[in-house]
Amino acid sequence: MSNTVHDNQHFKKIALFFFAYRSFNEKPDIIAEKYNIQRVHHRLLFFIGNLPGLSINELLTLLEVTKQAVNGPLRQLKDKKYIITDTDESDKRIKRLFLTESGKQLLDELTEVQIEQMESIFNQLGKEHEDSWIKVMEAYAVERPNSKYFFDSL
Repeated sequence: MSNTVHDNQHFKKIALFFFAYRSFNEKPDIIAEKYNIQRVHHRLLFFIGNLPGLSINELLTLLEVTKQAVNGPLRQLKDKKYIITDTDESDKRIKRLFLTESGKQLLDELTEVQIEQMESIFNQLGKEHEDSWIKVMEAYAVERPNSKYFFDSL
């Protein structure tokens, strides 16, 4: 095993990333519990809400998951009336995903706490830190094969 694995600075960076991720998801996870959903549901709501009309296959590609991995959570969101599916006009085999009004409200509630947390931190640290953070996150995201699809859609 390499000594760099145990290097304190590397360990600190990785640990900070872990704890930041936990902090970033803590409040939305608590909110999700009130609605009897989990983080996977939040993730699905986030992408469906920000890319309305996304097909199920596009969602699978974007998230790099199998149909089996999201079939249950998608069905649960549909049963709870947070999402609806609509048949594609040009290809009836394709199902398009959309948030309902209650799905939009839930997504707003889940993401509002994350936005507030990020804004609070960036307001404390300054714009240059926010810009640097975005560059770091983009460098990580660009390694994902389907991140370009998401960023091109915004």
